[in-house]
Parts: sequence; structure tokens; C-alpha cells
Amino acid sequence: MRVNPNFAPDILQDLYEAQSQEETALQQLASGQLINMPSDNPAGAAELVQNQALQDQTEQYLQNTSAVDGQLQTADSTLSSVVSSLNQAISLGTQGANGTNSPQDLQAIAQQVQGIQSQVLQLANTSYQGNYIFAGTATSTVPFTLDASSPDGVDYNGNTDTNNVQIANGNSVQTNLPGSQVFQGSGGDVFGALQQLITALQGGNTTTIGTATTQLSTALNYLSQQRVFYGNAVDQLNSNQSFLQQEQVNLQSEANAVDGANLAQASTNLAQAQTTQSAALAALAKVIPQNLLEYLQ
Repeated sequence: MRVNPNFAPDILQDLYEAQSQEETALQQLASGQLINMPSDNPAGAAELVQNQALQDQTEQYLQNTSAVDGQLQTADSTLSSVVSSLNQAISLGTQGANGTNSPQDLQAIAQQVQGIQSQVLQLANTSYQGNYIFAGTATSTVPFTLDASSPDGVDYNGNTDTNNVQIANGNSVQTNLPGSQVFQGSGGDVFGALQQLITALQGGNTTTIGTATTQLSTALNYLSQQRVFYGNAVDQLNSNQSFLQQEQVNLQSEANAVDGANLAQASTNLAQAQTTQSAALAALAKVIPQNLLEYLQ
């Protein structure tokens, strides 16, 4: 009986397909991915490119959110310290206005308020990661410097501009208020009120001291209103961060649905391919000698 000479090409085709299936299964097991090159699934590969672009964008927004959150938290904490300092100054002003203090006592109180003025100045010049947070957009400029000739006792060296950072697609957040607005606003001039209280204490007039203390209370209330901006901004960032983190989870889930390999199935495919390959090699070993013998005959 003569052997069909067409068996060898069929067996070679089976062998090639088995080797290809084996390589695919090995790649899936090694990478955990279904798509290891665009030709594996052109449509899926294009979807993964778009998905990765969205993941990269989301990660950038998260980094922006994290960086801005630190700055806003620092500003809020700084203003909290300013509030404490101003409350202390108001207590001293109230003490100075009660009419029972000697001139020496009033001078001593004035010195304490001057110390508070220095503390507030230092706080107003707070920086975060090398940038002054109350200088407007002039973040490399020290916002406030002492100036005895100024009615406020200080000069503002920053500008009145604000910074904005994009934290999501089509969504940005304002990250600062200029120091001139926070500390020297028309609704309450912190530095001006402190300077007036110091001058009043040094002058020794209880009525003037009382008036300056009231003005400082007004400035404190105004500054507390400005502080609300930072609290609201932090809340917005926290909400945005939660959204972005969930978006990351969703995008990764979508990518896994397209590209995630079933490792158990890949292992089964590998075993089947190896079995098919072994059978094809065995069959080929039998067919080739018979064909050669027939050719020689």
C-alpha cells in the first residue's frame, strides 16, 4: 500500500500551528496579558492605547491634587496659627484698655503685642516646597517685610494674582489668595490693626487702646472668612481625589477585561499544544521515511 504523499504537508501545518499556540500560551503565562503585540488583537490593542492615555492623565491629575492639597493644608494650618496669635493680641488689648495699668505695664503689653506682630509676619511669609504661599503668583518673593514708615508696619511685596491647577478634565482649582487680600483686606487689615494697637498701648490712652482692640477683632473676623476659602478648596480636592482613585480602578478593570489572560486556560492551551506538537513530530517521523523509500523505488 502506497502512503499518500500529501500527509507530510498536513502534518507540518499541524506542527506549525501547535508551535504557534505553544508560543502564544507561554507569552500569556509570562506576561499575564492576552495582547502581547498589536497583531494579537488590533482592535483591542487600540483600545488599550486609549486606556493607557487616560490612566496616565488620571495619574497626572492625582499628582496635581496631591501637590496642591499639601499647599492648601499648609495655608490653612498657617492661618489657624495666625488666628491663635490674634486672639492673644486681643486679650492683651482688652487687658490694656481696662484702666488699671501703669505706664510701665502698658509698655510691657505693647512689647508683647510687638512679639505677636513678628509672629504673624513670620507666618504670613510661610513657604511650601520653596514657594511663598501668600505672595500671589510671585512665589519666589518674600511677601511681607517690616517697614516702620508704613501705617501697617509692613510692606507687601507680592502681587494680587492667583494660581490655578487642573485637577480633572475641565476642572481646575484656585490654589491661593494673595497676601494683601488675606492680611490687609478692606474688610479687615490685620497688620494695620496690630500696628494701631501697639501705637495705642505705647501712647497709654485707654480709649484709643479699646478702639484698636475692636479693630483687631474686626480684622480677625475678616481673616477667618478668608480662611474659609482654604477649607473649601481642601474639601474639593478630597472629593476630587476620591473620584480620580475610583477612575483609576475603573480604567484598570476595563484594561483587564480586554487584556487580562486567563492563566488556567493558558496552561490548558499550552498542554494541548505540546501534546499536539509531540503527536505531529511522531507522525512526521513515520511519514518521511516511507515517502523517501517510495521516491527511491
